[in-house]
Amino acid sequence: MEGSNVALMSPPIPDHPVLSEDGVVRCPWALDHPLNTRYHDTEWGVPVHGERGLFERLCLESFQSGLSWLTILKKREGFRAAFAGFDPDAVAAYTDDDHARLMRDAAIVRNRAKIGAAIENARAIVALRDDGGVDRLIWSHRPDPEPAAARLSDLPTQTTASKAMATDLKRHGFVFVGPTTCLALMQAAGLVDHHLEGCHRRGVTGS
Repeated sequence: MEGSNVALMSPPIPDHPVLSEDGVVRCPWALDHPLNTRYHDTEWGVPVHGERGLFERLCLESFQSGLSWLTILKKREGFRAAFAGFDPDAVAAYTDDDHARLMRDAAIVRNRAKIGAAIENARAIVALRDDGGVDRLIWSHRPDPEPAAARLSDLPTQTTASKAMATDLKRHGFVFVGPTTCLALMQAAGLVDHHLEGCHRRGVTGS
């Protein structure tokens, strides 16, 4: 972190579930902003199926690389507008002019490689329709349930399953899909339940 003034530094995120002011226990990362809290309580870990939903989660997780998740949530509506509501057919048809347009769009994260990856991944999703579809591919990598982690630091950044998913996605033409991004996708789309032990959402997200 740049700067040396300790008074200006944000307090560290606790490593364990926290009792919120509303009397609900949550994963610690959900407490620093209402957008994070709402996302944690209503979406993170809830199973996602279908092309648009999975394409959105994949895009957002890819764009998040190197940034805070809160940055992505604040720009979520901008991403939805920029990528045609995450309609794979529409995004797959984007041209170089569309790429240039998105590079000027302050409502999203303007990263050339990530924008290009979103377009390429839309094309990969469309191509997958002749091979079982993206839903089947992604959900085929759902691992067996594991015991809840007690602390944030106990959660892995990648797993055997996320490595296998990354390899499979790349084989089908997807880009910007490393094992860490794939684990984040698995968490976001409900393939794994990484709510911490004691969090009110642990074990209640469905299947």
